[in-house]
Parts: sequence; structure tokens; C-alpha cells
Amino acid sequence: MKLFIGNLPYDIDDNGLGAIFQKFGNVISAVVVMDRNTNRSKGFGFVELESGGEQAIKETNETQVAGRKIYVSEARPKNDRT
Repeated sequence: MKLFIGNLPYDIDDNGLGAIFQKFGNVISAVVVMDRNTNRSKGFGFVELESGGEQAIKETNETQVAGRKIYVSEARPKNDRT
């Protein structure tokens, strides 16, 4: 299951993001989306879990990470965005 994580602290990296979710199952990938021009985090990212995605959403949505309340939901396919 692929998760969308919003409102991330700007100093978190891919490894830090993956570490938050590793207790829910095998993390296939964890990516913080970066601005191409400034190479700074855009404040959101994606985590793909082998299993445990529903539990990860329940336990991490609206929790604090480095002083910021993160929002976690199932990622929508690119073609579903409007």
C-alpha cells in the first residue's frame, strides 16, 4: 500500500520518513518530495509498505513529528488527481 504523508518537517529525509513507518511492516520505499530548484523539501512525501498500511494510517495520522502534525492517507493514483 502506498501512503501519502503531508505536513512533514522540512528537515526530514527519506531515511527519517521510512523510520517512522518501519514498525508497521516492510518499507518498500520512502520518498520526501523535493523542489527541483531549491533542493528543499516540499513538506510531503510517500511511503510504500508491503503490509500494514491501514494500521499505519490509523496510528500516525494527525500525530506530531518534530513539532508538526502530519497527515497520513492512502495515496491516490496520479490519474485520479484533479
